[in-house]
Amino acid sequence: MKADGPILRFFRYLLFNLIGCTVAARAETLTLATYNIENYGPANRVTEAGYRKDYPKPEAEKRALRTVIRGLAADVLVLQEMGPRPYLDELRRDLKSEGCDYPFAELATASDADRHLAILSKRPLKAVTTHIDLSFAYFGGKETVKRGLLEATIATAAGDVTIFVVHLKSRFTDRPDDPMSSVRRAAEATAVRDRVLQRFPTPAAARFVLLGDCNDGRASKAIGFLQKRGKTEIAKLLPAADSRGELWTHAYRREESYSRVDQIFVSPGLLPTVQGGVAHIYDGAGVREGSDHRPVIVTLAFDPPK
Repeated sequence: MKADGPILRFFRYLLFNLIGCTVAARAETLTLATYNIENYGPANRVTEAGYRKDYPKPEAEKRALRTVIRGLAADVLVLQEMGPRPYLDELRRDLKSEGCDYPFAELATASDADRHLAILSKRPLKAVTTHIDLSFAYFGGKETVKRGLLEATIATAAGDVTIFVVHLKSRFTDRPDDPMSSVRRAAEATAVRDRVLQRFPTPAAARFVLLGDCNDGRASKAIGFLQKRGKTEIAKLLPAADSRGELWTHAYRREESYSRVDQIFVSPGLLPTVQGGVAHIYDGAGVREGSDHRPVIVTLAFDPPK
């Protein structure tokens, strides 16, 4: 038999795959995604029958959302613009009936009575906290982060990973001296950042992900505040693109404009685990029908335990 004949090549192939399967079985990954699901609850809507107040999200949009969520196949999915608890229960029930089970879920209740933060997880949540006391100065008064800050911890073989979920103020102008609410959004980001630093005073060694709808792009003050305080690096904003290289996550239908406002930040201590060093914008089936946002997803890969 030749030194590199077909039989020997077959055994080498078999051995390589056996070793690869063993390593894969020992390795651990955690896939996280953020998704603004656009008013999953009663809202004022323009329907085929005209304008309606407190109208439920159309069933066609719900089906499209579930198609997207199944396509994401995320271990942990964080949501923005979720309605009250019955709507979260409905979404989980419908997903489960389609073979996508998220047995662990939490809803954050803050001062916004209509649009909540939520987390769906296929893995147990060790601890969950809703921070509703994040206050900041605003034009001579004091305000709080309207949707709060949702914090959850998940155990991995390499150690705990903490997830912070945000949904900063929209770009709607509430007062003329704060066009597009950019001042308020920056103040909310500062309050969120300071709470994260309270929880993790040494970000260089910390293991957390901050993700959600920031309603701002990377050049904004809000995004800058979430990444640094003075010379202290708190988290890195991950670059992200879709399969065609497009960068937008939000479509403003009225003006036919597109921007990236949905972001994923990773602490310096967790950054080496980011698979490929980047996040990804999902552009699969249903993504244009279920919401005015596109999800952003990242996979963390942990070294096998020694």
